[in-house]
Amino acid sequence: MVVLCYLVQGYSLVVLARIVLEWIPVSFDHPIARVRSGLRAATEPVLRPLRAILPPVRFGEVGLDLSPLVLLIALGILAAAIC
Repeated sequence: MVVLCYLVQGYSLVVLARIVLEWIPVSFDHPIARVRSGLRAATEPVLRPLRAILPPVRFGEVGLDLSPLVLLIALGILAAAIC
């Protein structure tokens, strides 16, 4: 059970890192872009179904994707239940 707790908390950190790094504009050959690509590969299989259910919130011409926030809340609830 402790291992599962660490996995959930670790995945929460991966999602949080992806959220932060998505806001940093870098070129495709920058090392941060490689890290961001790895984080996308790790989180996209979980975020894609959430995006299908939860449309982006519109602020004029800008859409805000809330699926990472929903995932973090769900992971927090799961961690509280098992840890």
